[in-house]
Amino acid sequence: MKGDRTAGDAEEPRGAGAAAVRLWLRPLSSLLGVSMAALCVVYLIDLVRHQNASLSFWEVFLHMSPGDAEHVMGGIGEVIAAILGIVITVASIIVQLAANRYTPRITEMFFRDRTNLLVMGFFVVSAVFSLWVNFSIRDGASGSTEHAFVPHHGVLITMGLLTACLFMMAPYFGYVFDFLEPDNVVGRIKKTGVEQALRPAGGESDGEVDERRVAALSSLEQLADVALNALDQKDKGIASKTVDSLSELVVSYLPNKKALDPRWFQIRDRLARDTDFVSMNAEALGKLSATRTWLEYKALRQFLMVYREALTAMPDLITRIAIDTRYIGQTAIAAGDRAAVAVVVKFFNTYMRRALNAKDIAAAYNNLNQYRYLAEELLKAGWGDQVVDIARYFKYYAQTAHAMGLAFVTETVAFDLCVINERAYDLHAPARDELLRIFLEVDKEVELDQQEPSLRGVRKAQVKLATYYLQKGEEALARKIYRDMRDERPDRLRSIRAELLAVTSNEFWEINDRGAVFEYIEPERRQLIHRFFEWFPATTMREPIREEHTQD
Repeated sequence: MKGDRTAGDAEEPRGAGAAAVRLWLRPLSSLLGVSMAALCVVYLIDLVRHQNASLSFWEVFLHMSPGDAEHVMGGIGEVIAAILGIVITVASIIVQLAANRYTPRITEMFFRDRTNLLVMGFFVVSAVFSLWVNFSIRDGASGSTEHAFVPHHGVLITMGLLTACLFMMAPYFGYVFDFLEPDNVVGRIKKTGVEQALRPAGGESDGEVDERRVAALSSLEQLADVALNALDQKDKGIASKTVDSLSELVVSYLPNKKALDPRWFQIRDRLARDTDFVSMNAEALGKLSATRTWLEYKALRQFLMVYREALTAMPDLITRIAIDTRYIGQTAIAAGDRAAVAVVVKFFNTYMRRALNAKDIAAAYNNLNQYRYLAEELLKAGWGDQVVDIARYFKYYAQTAHAMGLAFVTETVAFDLCVINERAYDLHAPARDELLRIFLEVDKEVELDQQEPSLRGVRKAQVKLATYYLQKGEEALARKIYRDMRDERPDRLRSIRAELLAVTSNEFWEINDRGAVFEYIEPERRQLIHRFFEWFPATTMREPIREEHTQD
């Protein structure tokens, strides 16, 4: 992770240099080149027409009387002031429009930007300098040259400043538009948050640490504001970019937490007055401080806020939020941060609750997909106890969905648990037996009342796992699944077998994020379906004989 971050930091200066060339150097070079070429051409034409002219090219600019200086300087100050007024007016209008569209804090960002301050300062200095040069011109008393004063160099510098101001207008407006480009605004906010969060420990007062905490917190909230405004305007690109940036901020932060000042992780002072923390009791705040997870919690709270709005306004963003939440979880696993992983799991559970409350099957389906990926990463890391907890949550949401009449969600959970059990076996996870036990309990509570047809998907997933065990030579594990199913109704078992054998293609006929068919079993495994069902009594699996009635 550190290597990746170093590479990213190396690319950033190169990107900033390329932007400077594109926005400033090329336009200024082009404008200056055209202007100087035009001046030389005109001067040569005038030189040819006035061959007896006594002044050389340089003397034309250096030789001037007090009257000439007053004439030249008379309007320069006004022109520079007018340029400054135009620049401020146009920039203010553009910035305000962008602030209304994205986040009001863009205004503060813009007027604190170093480049913007340098350009504005240059215009102001040029205007003030020209006024004082004009004030210093003296033509002497009664036409006498004894007390006359002509600031030749001041006039020339003023002309250079005016020229530079005129040249800078077009590149500066280009810079303003580039500054307010949504991707650049989001990237700048993210960069600020990362810089505030990753400052190493040492030499700071409590007030400075608190200032950094609030600045990082502000970056998270600004990104959430941009995402919410993009949702209101149905701007999927900006919303997705902002959600990604929230995740990238946390992903950059997690591997470097150990080097931070311990005071950074304490929720106190202005940080404790944040809206997401002020409503929490002292015990909950103490836990966030003790586990050092307040920033992860705050970032995921922003995800949850956007998630809630996206359920109705932009369903496609739900998948993006789930993916980015998984990225945070994977980074926490790589960093060995169990507390951060626990926060990620808690928010995945909250996403599921939101989806079920809204009866949004697609949101639940996509959340489960990313949640399962996270469980697989935990298995690879050897964190089997967390995977067992996730399996229990899966079982709970499957049973809740069944009670709500969302049969497809229950079926999705079952097939995801099937995959988790397969991965657990492949990785020789100690939690393998417990995961299988939980899987076989998914349909138990709802079966106490009656055998619902909607639970057929759960049984199909269990049969699919049994064929996997048989393929691996683990008949004992497959027998556990058989014993769990042996009391099923014969007609139900026969239909499950027939439907599994009928699925011969893994290509789903509609667009979905998984791109696969749950019931599909590879040909070499599909043959084992017969072997599994041979364990049931022959009378159970035999098709009933239908009597034919003939009419005399």
